Parts: sequence; structure tokens; C-alpha cells
Amino acid sequence: MQSFSIESDAISLPRGAWAKAHRLNIGWHGRHIAALSQGEYRAYLFPVYTPAGFAVTSECPIDHPHHNSLWIGADHFHCHLPFSTNAYEEATYNFYVNDTFQGRAPGHIVSVSVEETEVSETHLRLIQTLNWQGPSEWGAPQGRILAVETRTIDIYPGETANLIDIRSQLSPTDWDIKIGPTRHAYFGVRMVESLRATAGATLIDSERRSGGAAISGEISDWVDCSGQVAADRYAGVALFRYPSTVSASWYIADWGTMAVNPFAEEGRMIQHGEVLDLAVRVVVHDGDAETAGIEGLYQRFIQEVEN
Repeated sequence: MQSFSIESDAISLPRGAWAKAHRLNIGWHGRHIAALSQGEYRAYLFPVYTPAGFAVTSECPIDHPHHNSLWIGADHFHCHLPFSTNAYEEATYNFYVNDTFQGRAPGHIVSVSVEETEVSETHLRLIQTLNWQGPSEWGAPQGRILAVETRTIDIYPGETANLIDIRSQLSPTDWDIKIGPTRHAYFGVRMVESLRATAGATLIDSERRSGGAAISGEISDWVDCSGQVAADRYAGVALFRYPSTVSASWYIADWGTMAVNPFAEEGRMIQHGEVLDLAVRVVVHDGDAETAGIEGLYQRFIQEVEN
């Protein structure tokens, strides 16, 4: 690649040891952009940097260690398992919390391959294949692979903002699945400590509502969280929704979480052979929402989508 670079983290381990977690660092003309990270329970993007080099997301905050920077997950993940010719039982899994939650043991979202394409000097495309694998259980000691996800990540570096498009295409393997209803899904962003509203950051949406309570459950063009990250320096993250998620209301928390969740009100069945196809745009920017020109970026985004 000419403009982008992708390098694995160097981890010092004894001979013969293997690290369960790993990270691919993404750069552009020597500038840090983000990293593909694989933790014990899921794959996610961390760190995530603004053009000026500020990391704006948190990997595993102490209050919610399953909030992994920019991540995808889903609780109340139901699978229709046949036990005879014309009957099935509903098995329920947890692909969100790292511990057993409400009786559901945690599954794992594991990256099994990554394809990298430098589309242009300012466009990198990463295509991950990920297995959604349930926990060890009777009859499936290795855990059932319930779905396979193709996650396409398009990265567009800029001078004021880095744009990251995340498209998730989830396909059931051998059984029909259903997600939700659940408050724990699907695209999530967890801000760094200094960018929590409880620490003085600003949460606003395109309708000029302010704060998590006012924005959560509402529909608006975009939502932004920004604040001071260093002396006289500001940065933040904005979320835009693609048509596949445009009807989903926001879930915003003053303690640092922004989410796009199409399953909050009702569940969705994905039958064997179908694909759940959802996408968002993440805008990682310097300055506050006004300085970064979030409204203008959104209008250009809409023109791209419509064309």
C-alpha cells in the first residue's frame, strides 16, 4: 500500500506462548488512524484517533467493561434449534455482556480473516469475516457458530475529521435467528473519560437537543459528543445513520455511551439464507461539533447516500 499502513502490535511473550488478544494498527502517511482489535469476547476498533492524534474512545471502562470503543454486539440473541422433524426449541444467547447476564452465558464474536484494499490515497477498505460463536454447552462443547458476519470498514482520513463507515452483514449459519427486543445492541461508541457529559463534555443532536435524557429515544439526523481533551484542544465523535438504520432511535448516556439500536422496540427475525444488513458512519473529529462542521459533513453524507 502506498498511503496506508497496517501493522500488528509487537507483543513480548515467552517462546511458544500465544496471545489471545491482538491488534492491527492502521496508519495514513505516518499518522495513526485506528486499530482493529480482537479481545476475548469481541472484535472492535480501538484506539480511534482524530486527525490531530487525540484518542477519543475507551476500550473497557470500569463501569461497563464490555463497552469496547467502537463495537458491535447484541443481547437477547435467539436461535431456533430443531429437536425433531417439525419442532424446535428457542435457545437464547448473549453477545453483549462479558459475563453471564440474566441467565445467558456470553458468546464470542471472533475475527477469522481480514482483507485489506487501498481503494485510493484517502480510502482504505477492510473486510472482516467474524464468527458469532456461542458458549460451551451440552451437545456443543466448542460452542455453536450461530451466525457469520461480514464487517466492511471504510476509512476516509481528513484534515478535520476521519470518517469511518461500518457495515455489518450478519447471516445465520444453520438455523433461523432473532435479535431483540433488547436495549443492548447494535452499534456502540464509548467515549474516553474526558469526553463524558458528566465530566463536562457536550452531547447534542441536529435538533439542538442537549444531554442524554433529551436525545435518547428521539430521531434526528446526527448526534455528537465533544469536549476538551487537552489544554485549549477539543475533539469528539459524531454518528450518522445509513438508510438501513435511519428509523432507529438514539440511545445516549451522559456517562459516555452513544448507540444506534434498531432492536430497542421490537425484535427482528433473520431466517436461514437471509442477511441482516446495517450500517453507520462514525465521524472522529477535532474541535466541537460547530468547529468540525458536523452539519455540513452530514449534508455531504446524505448526497453520497442518495447518489
